[in-house]
Amino acid sequence: MPISVYSHHELLTLNTKELPIYEDAMAPYFPGVDLQPLYLDPSLGVWVLRVIFHPGVTLPCHYHTGTVHLFTMSGKWNYVEYPDQPQTAGSYLFEPGGSIHTFMTPADNTEPTDTFMVVYGANVNFDAQGNYLGMMDANDIMLAIENLVQARGLEPAKYIRPLPAAYTTK
Repeated sequence: MPISVYSHHELLTLNTKELPIYEDAMAPYFPGVDLQPLYLDPSLGVWVLRVIFHPGVTLPCHYHTGTVHLFTMSGKWNYVEYPDQPQTAGSYLFEPGGSIHTFMTPADNTEPTDTFMVVYGANVNFDAQGNYLGMMDANDIMLAIENLVQARGLEPAKYIRPLPAAYTTK
């Protein structure tokens, strides 16, 4: 049987209990956000992260260019625009592409909010006046983690990343 570039002889698996969590990984832009990258594919624009939000975090209002699957494992959060629909431990939220909202964790949360997200595309971020702040996608997450690892003198981050696109012949 011919071997393809996609052949592998072991599972691509990670144990979140064995990987570092990068504390305050998005500072200074988004303080109080800890990250654990699991799968980053800048070619397809897919990012899979474990994200821990500390009490009192409010992210900028953002527009999703693609869908999001968001699981809440502990804690509590809600969108500012939907205060009567808090997400708590065990909640699963599907967000269609084109969703616009402002993520926040209540300041009176008694624990961090631990989430797992699968994001397709980018977040386009805006300030409170609706002015464009910037975008965040799988490539931005990769660069942020690489810069954080280098700045803090840590071991390189371990996460799953597919092969980059290439020609079949050289």
